[in-house]
Order: sequence, then C-alpha cells, then structure tokens
Amino acid sequence: DGVTPQGREVLEESQVIAGYRTYLDLIPEYLDGKEVIGTGMMQEVERCQIAVEKALAGKNIAVISSGDPGIYGMAGLVLELTMKYDTAIRPQVTIIPGISAVGASAAILGAPLMHDFAVISLSDLLTPWDVILKRVEMAAAGDFVIAIYNPKSKRRTSQIREVREVVMKYRAASTPVGIVH
Repeated sequence: DGVTPQGREVLEESQVIAGYRTYLDLIPEYLDGKEVIGTGMMQEVERCQIAVEKALAGKNIAVISSGDPGIYGMAGLVLELTMKYDTAIRPQVTIIPGISAVGASAAILGAPLMHDFAVISLSDLLTPWDVILKRVEMAAAGDFVIAIYNPKSKRRTSQIREVREVVMKYRAASTPVGIVH
C-alpha cells in the first residue's frame, strides 16, 4: 500500500526487478513476466552490480529498496557502481523517492518530527559503533527528536540499551518514546 504512484509506474514498465528477497516478497503483483534478481541480506553490492550490468545490456531495470532508496537504501550504492563506467556507456539512473520508514512511523505516532530531528542507524556494518554512539550523544545533547533505524538484530542486541543510557543523560525519564515495526 505504501508504493507511490511513480514507483508503481516504474515497476510496471521495468523488464528486470532487483531487490532483497524479503522486499520482493512484498510486491508479487509486479513480478509476473519480469526477470527477477533476488538476493539475501549482506549481498547488496552483488545485487546492485548485477542490476548495473543488466542496465548496461540495455534492460529497463528497477532496483527496489527499503521505503525510500536514498534513506538507508540502495540509491547511493547503485550510483557509486555506475560511476565506474565511462560516461559514454554509463547507464542512466533515476531515483524514485518513496515513503521512508521515518516518515511512515511519524505518521503512525502523530507528529513527532514537526521540528528539527536526527535519524540514526544503529547498524555498525558500515559505521563503527563509537561513531554511532557519538552521533547519538550529539543529537541528544542538541535536544533533537531522534529516530532510530535498525535498533537491534540477532547479532546486535546490547546497543539499544547503550543508546538509552546516553540519551537519558539529556532527557527526563518521562520523555515519550514510540516504537514502530
């Protein structure tokens, strides 16, 4: 239901659709008759490289991502991979904005992002944990509303408690918290 009209149009017109298998499972109605490139978690680079190669071969391809491809999504990676090619053959990339998890969550919770806010991912796969913790500290000290992506995983379970301790240095225990899945 959260696919934008522009996103629907692109999915319908694409010959190839690439994405994380879990996300592909959410859009079966767009996959019929298409070549589908589905990979698992931690295979983002391979998935996007295959997509770029299909585009170089002249295919009209859509790389689906999370709610918005530019917010913890695949847009940056796809652009980075295409930049390796000479401009004469480089595939054109059009990024279609989507509905981000932070925007969708804010709508569910009311209007918590009506003023300045920070969005921080607790995933330390690409960013060292000490850098993430410093960002949390600065956002809390600056009195920002903080939206947290990837609060925990099977491997990463204690970080959310560390974040809570940092934030509590700057906020009252009565500060509202919303959790959206």
